[in-house]
Amino acid sequence: MAHLAPQGKWDARYMGPVPHDASYYSICMLAGGLACSATHAALTPLDVTKCNMQVDPGKYKNLLGGFRTITAEEGFKGLWKGVGPTFVGYGLQGMFKYGLYEIFKDTYMNLAGEEGTKKYKGAIWLAGSASAEVVADVALCPLEMTKVKVQTSPSGTFPVRMGAALAEMAKRRAETRFPFGSLVPLWSRQIPYTMAKFFCYEYIVSLFYRHVFTAPKETYSEFTQLGITFASGYIAGVVCAVVSHPADSLVSQMGKAANKGKSIGAIASEVGIAALATKGLGTRVLMIGTLTGFQWWLYDSVKAAMGLGTTGGK
Repeated sequence: MAHLAPQGKWDARYMGPVPHDASYYSICMLAGGLACSATHAALTPLDVTKCNMQVDPGKYKNLLGGFRTITAEEGFKGLWKGVGPTFVGYGLQGMFKYGLYEIFKDTYMNLAGEEGTKKYKGAIWLAGSASAEVVADVALCPLEMTKVKVQTSPSGTFPVRMGAALAEMAKRRAETRFPFGSLVPLWSRQIPYTMAKFFCYEYIVSLFYRHVFTAPKETYSEFTQLGITFASGYIAGVVCAVVSHPADSLVSQMGKAANKGKSIGAIASEVGIAALATKGLGTRVLMIGTLTGFQWWLYDSVKAAMGLGTTGGK
């Protein structure tokens, strides 16, 4: 049920089941941080294998082969390299991604006005998510660079523990370009990814509530609403994986020792667009589809538990 704005005029912050105040945005930031840190950390073995497939496709030919190679050379613990910076980095990123999306979305809706919001809803989703991701990636970048370096360095050549790895990245900043050397390719990966993620999620949820679950949203149980959240998130994740994979491959290539000192353009030219777009894509589709589905599910679970309702609707 929508709440009237204090002034009595239309205000996007008062159109949901609860007012979008500082408390609402804070809970969204907390929920986003928890959702992203937990899901990314849980999928570290897939991420380690995917990064190595991108960097050395001759050695790591497929997902199962990559698992076997890594465990044979480094043991089971090799699959969990980089879990520390993954947990912290994506926790920070998720906090800003989800929390700022809610803020930017409400801001742009109010700038557009009631009629403009109805007419340009998709553009508002895209602009809000892109704006949030610009900030979120600044928080993520140093930890993402460290994660990739840890995951793609041969065993024994680079520290694995997060504190030591961050210190080594800083020590070798001329070589590693730490802390923001990968920010531009990270933006090129994450901004399209996040725009696709939020636009597709919001659009797919609206399709579910318009064409499948056609009764008022609040009449459905929390379990049903969260099921719709997961399904919408998973489908959105598959789209995201395809859209952002070339840039993801490029970020992985930048962590490879053989590419030390090379420009982004030179690396892309040497590897080739086709390889950047396809190597490790199947693994990433599996990883990102699952990750995005569970992210949205965890995010909305926290929101629902705090009485804020789930995201999206007709």
